[in-house]
Amino acid sequence: MRPTLTWTPAGEPLPRTTSLDEVTEVVAAGGVLVLSGAGLSTESGIPDYRGSTGSLRRHTPMTYQEFATSEDGRRRYWARSHLGWRTIARAQPNSGHRAVAQMRARGYLDGVLTQNVDGLHQAAGTPGVVELHGSLDRVVCLGCRRTSSREELDQRLRAANPAFSAEATQVNPDGDVELPAEAVHGFTLVDCADCAGGVLKPDVVFFGENVPADRVRQCYQLVDQASALLVLGSSLTVMSGLRFVRYAAKAGKPVLIVNQGVTRGDPHAAVRVDLPLGQALTELAGRLA
Repeated sequence: MRPTLTWTPAGEPLPRTTSLDEVTEVVAAGGVLVLSGAGLSTESGIPDYRGSTGSLRRHTPMTYQEFATSEDGRRRYWARSHLGWRTIARAQPNSGHRAVAQMRARGYLDGVLTQNVDGLHQAAGTPGVVELHGSLDRVVCLGCRRTSSREELDQRLRAANPAFSAEATQVNPDGDVELPAEAVHGFTLVDCADCAGGVLKPDVVFFGENVPADRVRQCYQLVDQASALLVLGSSLTVMSGLRFVRYAAKAGKPVLIVNQGVTRGDPHAAVRVDLPLGQALTELAGRLA
C-alpha cells in the first residue's frame, strides 16, 4: 500500500477560532497530553511537509520500500541527508518549543508526543518526550539493529567522501535536501561498523514504514492517562498521529487543535484554533503563568 502523502478534505471546513479562551480553560485544569507536528518547528527554520510552503509541493520523500531495496535510492538519500542533517542539527528551539517546556515544568502538561524528528522539544528542556517517528540524531543498522550516533556516521561519511563539496539548497523536514544528480552519483556509502554489509538507516520512521508496536502502545497509555489531547502544528494527514486523536475523542476526552490550516482531525476536535504556533503558545503560557 502506498503511504499517505496528501489528503483532501471533504465538505465545508469546520468552524475555527483565533481565541485561546477554551484552550486556556482546559490546559489550566492540568493532565494534558501534547501531540506536536512539523508546524511547531517551522519558526526554527525547518519546513513542514504540507503547509502553504510545505516540502511535498516540490518533492516526494524517501519511502521505506525504496530505501530498503535500492542501493541507488540509499545513495541518493545519504548524499542529500549528509548535507541536510547539519542544518537540522544547527536549528534552535523557538518560542513555541519553549512555551511547551514551561507548561510541562509547571505541571499543566503530563507529557509530549512528537511526530518531529528534530529533537527541538528536548533542546528546549522538555523531559520524557516520546518521539513517535524517531530521531535524526540516531542511526540504526537494518541487519543487527545496532544504534549509533548520527555524529559518528557523519565522521565516517566525511572520511569516505573527502572531495564531496555539493551545496545544499532547499532543506526538507526529514533532513533531505535538493541536489543535482551528478553530485549524488559518486557518493560513497558506508556499512554498519559492527556487522558485514549491514545497511544503515536514520532511526526515523520513513513514509510507508510502521511505527514500532511498543511505541504505539506507550502512546495509547499516555492518552488513557491524560485528561485532554492538545494537538500542535500537525495536519494529522497520516494515521500515525490521527489514530490518537480519534482514540481520545472516542474516549470522551477533549481534543484541542492549534494549527494553521485545515487538519484531518478537525471533525474530532472540541476546539479548533487557527494561529501561528509561536504566538499562540507564548500567549497560552503567559495566561497560565
